[in-house]
Amino acid sequence: MSPTTAPTPVTPPSPAQNAKVTPKEASAPWLGARVAAQLLTWWQIGAWRSDPRAVRQGRWIAIGGVTLLALILRTWNLGHPNVLVFDEIYYVRDAYSQLLHGAPTRWPEDLGKLFGPNEIGRSLNEASYVVHPPLGKWLISLGMLVFGADNGWGWRISTALAGTLAVFIVTLLGRRLFRSTAIGVLAGFFMAIDGLAIVLSRVSLLDNFLMLLGLIGAWFIAIDRDRMNAAWNAWLAEHPVPAFTQPPTADELVANPTLKDRYLAERARIASRGDWGPVFWRRPWLVSAGVVFGLAAGVKWSGLYFLAFFGIYVVVCDLVARRRAKLDAWFTAGIVKQGITSFALLVPVALVAYLATWTSWLLTPTAWNRGWASEPGHEATGVWSIVPNWARSLWHYHESMYGWHSTLQQEHPYQAHPLGWPLALRPTSMYFEYVEPGKSGCVGSPCSEAITSLPNPLIWWGGLIAIGYLIYRIIRFRDGAAFFITMGAASGYLPWVLTFSRSAVFQFYTISYAPFVYLALAYALARLWGIGDTQPSHAVSARRWWVALVLVLIVATSVFFYPLWTGTRTSFSFWQLHVWLPGWR
Repeated sequence: MSPTTAPTPVTPPSPAQNAKVTPKEASAPWLGARVAAQLLTWWQIGAWRSDPRAVRQGRWIAIGGVTLLALILRTWNLGHPNVLVFDEIYYVRDAYSQLLHGAPTRWPEDLGKLFGPNEIGRSLNEASYVVHPPLGKWLISLGMLVFGADNGWGWRISTALAGTLAVFIVTLLGRRLFRSTAIGVLAGFFMAIDGLAIVLSRVSLLDNFLMLLGLIGAWFIAIDRDRMNAAWNAWLAEHPVPAFTQPPTADELVANPTLKDRYLAERARIASRGDWGPVFWRRPWLVSAGVVFGLAAGVKWSGLYFLAFFGIYVVVCDLVARRRAKLDAWFTAGIVKQGITSFALLVPVALVAYLATWTSWLLTPTAWNRGWASEPGHEATGVWSIVPNWARSLWHYHESMYGWHSTLQQEHPYQAHPLGWPLALRPTSMYFEYVEPGKSGCVGSPCSEAITSLPNPLIWWGGLIAIGYLIYRIIRFRDGAAFFITMGAASGYLPWVLTFSRSAVFQFYTISYAPFVYLALAYALARLWGIGDTQPSHAVSARRWWVALVLVLIVATSVFFYPLWTGTRTSFSFWQLHVWLPGWR
């Protein structure tokens, strides 16, 4: 007998497919929204989803597609401008001299923004005082090894690849948090086309490496959380939650011998669970997160914020698990038993990883402050006499760095108060060139070239609303994914608000927590879309139109602003069209 052929799944048409096109909907945004809505609906409930192999391939094609898009947007004309922009004058030169000598050295003051074949050989044989750990400069120098140190590609390719890898990690993190490739890909797409992420991937600063390492550490924490959920489920299978929510009274036990036997057996089983519950030592992903967070601090000290906030996240998750398991001493056990264990797994390896980033400084006798402890007047006394000179010199260097960061009061025209960061009130102009008509190929009217760390305003303003929605879901539904994203965003933002004292801080610091803004917006739009509803109601269908329209407008905004993110030559009047707020000048 031949096997029965399964009927081919039929995709029901959405109300949008049967609707008549009104004059309003004939406009470009609405036509784009119609196409986007149909594509998204096809992705969610299309007939292709009946083939598991096609589903797997489709997922990886989508992830690879947004990653490839990110790579193209970050590397197109990457070498322009072929001069150092903004703080590249510090980091690029420090990276090259560190590559040559093992530690940064000083450069002549007359170099200006130039760093071509005539300039790269002019480093001075004198140690330079730098105020950030060495790892970021080493990562910048990797591109110089491949493409040379005398051109923009060599300076910037490392940070461009870091930004591209971050898009890939965001898709994987979103997929893990929401169990949805679509949400992960949407978050990665937002990162691929957002101006802040594009600009920070096209200039050779340290912040993109900080963001990438913090993001990888967060991804490892998410994997650890999944492993711990599985471990708790296995433990609860062997030690179930107590069956009696309220112990029976003495009269009930006397009147019902069967109930008495059940209750005594239950008490014996509960005693075997213990009041404190288990302790989990085998957590390789937590250890890995500690290593990566330590490396993040080896780029910039603000990497320590990731360690602190996600360390708190780990402890809170364990407290919640113990409370749900109805352990009598759930709070004490979560802090004293598992909390100390988690600290031991996370923090010491972070410290070791951080110290490892100073290896080149330790091995370079001519590095700044390297021989401080051996100089006259710096002899150790008391308990310090047992500390090696290299450690004392390193400690003194850190004291000096801390003093610099905590007391910096230098004014800057593009400094931005942290309270305005989420709204992008004062983005940083990293490069601007005004060209008179008739000069350098500029014809007819004045021209300009600009690189500004201005994010896509629709993504960031929408992301701020999405963060508020996530906070609501945490309070109302105890949403674990929302809590994770909110902690990630807080790790890169709250410390600056709470400790703001110096003047020269910039809006582009938001890149450290930007991935969590993209995840928040993707999650909020997915909830609005009604992801998971294969038979949408009329109300859900209407919301999907609006979601599709928002996506079309976001893409259009990125296309509109892309020249200002890449230093592309445009008319000066075109640049003026992008000045939506006074602080964007």
